[in-house]
Amino acid sequence: MNRALVDRIAGALLYEGYLLYPYRPSVKNRHRWTFGGLYPPSYAQARGGSDSSEMQTQCLVRGGPRTVLSVSVRFLQLVARQVGEFDQPLICWRDDEPPPFRYVQSLRVGEDVVHSWQEAVERTIPLDDADLGDLVARPRWVEFSFVPGCEYEPVSAPGGKIVGIVERQQRRIAGGADLAAETVGEGLFRVTVRVENRTPFKAAAPDDRDEALLHALVSTHTIVGVEHGEFVSLFDPPEPLRELAAGCRNVGTWPVLVGAEGETDTLLSSPIILYDYPQIAPESPGDLFDSTEIDEILTLRILTLTDDEKRAMAALDDRGRALLERTEALAREQLMGLHGTFREYRPRAGRPIHG
Repeated sequence: MNRALVDRIAGALLYEGYLLYPYRPSVKNRHRWTFGGLYPPSYAQARGGSDSSEMQTQCLVRGGPRTVLSVSVRFLQLVARQVGEFDQPLICWRDDEPPPFRYVQSLRVGEDVVHSWQEAVERTIPLDDADLGDLVARPRWVEFSFVPGCEYEPVSAPGGKIVGIVERQQRRIAGGADLAAETVGEGLFRVTVRVENRTPFKAAAPDDRDEALLHALVSTHTIVGVEHGEFVSLFDPPEPLRELAAGCRNVGTWPVLVGAEGETDTLLSSPIILYDYPQIAPESPGDLFDSTEIDEILTLRILTLTDDEKRAMAALDDRGRALLERTEALAREQLMGLHGTFREYRPRAGRPIHG
C-alpha cells in the first residue's frame, strides 16, 4: 500500500466542502458537510430517511483463509467554536473556567476579527488486522466513542489585556464498525464493512441540523488494505465476476481501487463517486476543499474578493488563511496552468456503483 498517496487522496475527500466560496462567515455556506454524514439514529429517523446513521461498503477479494485485511474508518468530528466577550478587559485568569462573559458572533481585536465557527477534528478508527477465514467464521464488531469536553482560549488585545475568549465545545460521539466476510466462490470472498453512529441524541427541534452535526460522523470514509490477496474492481470487474460485483451492496459510499495504476491491494470507499485510481490534480498548488480537482473558477473568485472580504477569510481559521495566502502568491505561470488542462481517460466497460 502506498500509504502517503492514499492519505493524500483521502485527506482531500475528508475536507470536501469545508471552506468553499464565499469563504467567510458573514455569508457562509449554510449546508456544508453534505457528504458522508452519519447522524444520530433518532435524528435520522425524525428526518424521514433524508439523512442516514450508517453506511456500508461491500467489495470482492481474491484470496484464501489466511488473506489478511486491514481496515480503518476516518471521519471528522465537528467542534462548536464560539466567541465570548468580557464586559471589562482582564489581565489574566488563573482557573480553567473563565469569568462570566457573553457570547457574540464576532469580536474585533485591533485589525483582526475573531469569528464563531465550526471547526473539525480528524478521527481515525483502526480495526485490528483480520484473516478472511476468521471473518467468515466470526464477524467482528468494534465500538468507539469520544467524550464531551470544553476548552477556552484567551483573546488578547494589542496591549496585552484579555478582551474575550474562544470557547470550543465538543459533544459526545459513539458508534461502531462491523467487519464480516463470506465465501462466494473458489478463492473469492465478499467483504462487508458497516459503520454506524449510535450516539444518543435529543434535539431541541426536529430540524436542529447544526446541533445534530456536532454529534455526527462527518465525511466518513473507509480504507481497506489486503495482504496475500487482491481486490476486484467494482467499477470495471472482469467479465466472469460482473454479476457478483453488481450484487455488492454499497450504501452511501463508493469503493474504488487506489494507488498506482494496476495495483489491487488498497480500496478507498468514500461518499464521493470516483473512478479507480483517483489522483490529486498535478496542477493543484494546495487544498481548495473541492475534492481531487483543481478549480480555476474558485481561484479567480478568491483573487477578486475585496480587501474586507479577504480579511474576513483570513480571520476565519488557519485553513482559510493558508488558502488565501497560497492563492495570492500564485505566479502567473501557475495560474495559467490551471486553465485549459485536458485529461485523457480510457473508455471503460464498467459503470459507477449505485447504492
